[in-house]
Amino acid sequence: MEPEIIVGLDIGTTKVCAVVASIDENGKFNVLGVGRSPSDGLTRGVVTNIDKTVRSIQSAVSEAEGRSGIKIQSVIVGIAGDHIQSFQSRGVIAISGLENEISQSDVNRLIEDTKRVALPSDRRIIHVIPQEFIIDGQDGVSDPVGMSGVRLEANVHIITGLVTAAQNIYKCVQRAGLQISDMVLEPLASSYAVLDEEKKEVGIALLDVGGGTTDLAVFEDRTIRYTAVVPIAGNQVTNDIRKGLGVLTEQAEKLKCQHGFAYLPSVVDEEPIVIPGIGGRPPLEFDKKLLAQIILPRMEEIFEIAAIAREVLGLPVKIGIPGGFSAGLVREIENPIYATCVGLVLHGLRHKDKTVLNFNNGKSSGSIKRIFVKMKSWFDEL
Repeated sequence: MEPEIIVGLDIGTTKVCAVVASIDENGKFNVLGVGRSPSDGLTRGVVTNIDKTVRSIQSAVSEAEGRSGIKIQSVIVGIAGDHIQSFQSRGVIAISGLENEISQSDVNRLIEDTKRVALPSDRRIIHVIPQEFIIDGQDGVSDPVGMSGVRLEANVHIITGLVTAAQNIYKCVQRAGLQISDMVLEPLASSYAVLDEEKKEVGIALLDVGGGTTDLAVFEDRTIRYTAVVPIAGNQVTNDIRKGLGVLTEQAEKLKCQHGFAYLPSVVDEEPIVIPGIGGRPPLEFDKKLLAQIILPRMEEIFEIAAIAREVLGLPVKIGIPGGFSAGLVREIENPIYATCVGLVLHGLRHKDKTVLNFNNGKSSGSIKRIFVKMKSWFDEL
């Protein structure tokens, strides 16, 4: 029996990542291939240049194919950007089945009822996440299927996005020669990779700082309570360095990645940094503390570094490392830069009956075709 294959594709502002994974008959998750490519076709998480984005996708996917030995045809892709909005909604239905027993079809009907909200014509619902169910006035129910009642209510968290933003992602993936089997909000995907159920129950905030956006997801009682996407992230740090030191953007990015500290006590190496001058000017020389003093104010704003976040928030903080895999290229993905991509894969593996593509014959199952057609339909409506 061939293992089931899932591919996650994270199309970010500064990088595109692809992760190929499988689940064997024993339920173990294996990382088969990883690919990464620079990305310069997006701004604040939204596609602004289709051709550049397509080339970045093809490069990352090609690398993942080479390392996994698998021809990739279908991917689960993440969506983010400052166009993402979320709000709470509530729905209610009557139960009229045999002995008033609540079925899965009743729950599905209730979820559809919660979607009956007024949205601008350019926005569509990406996710509807149940927070709690209420049966005949009794709240706090997490799974109502099989219980008895005559009135079923639900509080849900609805996440929406711009049709055009999702449509452009779809176009880029399609032009790269791939199909989309599912589209997932990126902070939600990241939570699958770095948070366990105990943390979600107690209450935790996930802050995913990318190149163009900072994504926030707040969990409590094992469900998501709040999401937001803020257009302030790593690129602003690079721009601060560029302006503060009077260097090129490429030089500023290298300084940030190779020598940057956002927490002054972490700077222990006093050796000065020397970079070439611009336009025939003499080389620039400065110490790492000056660089840290430029980075620190911006990082205090977006809480990327653990020590800073702990001081500002006054709460325990931990850097999220992707997990959940037991074999294959596990060490290669144990890095925060792969959190979203790994989370997309885990989302697919946990919903494999809906999203898995058969790579042996290149054909998707009927359930996937229905999902794909349903998702594609709201791209075509605009």
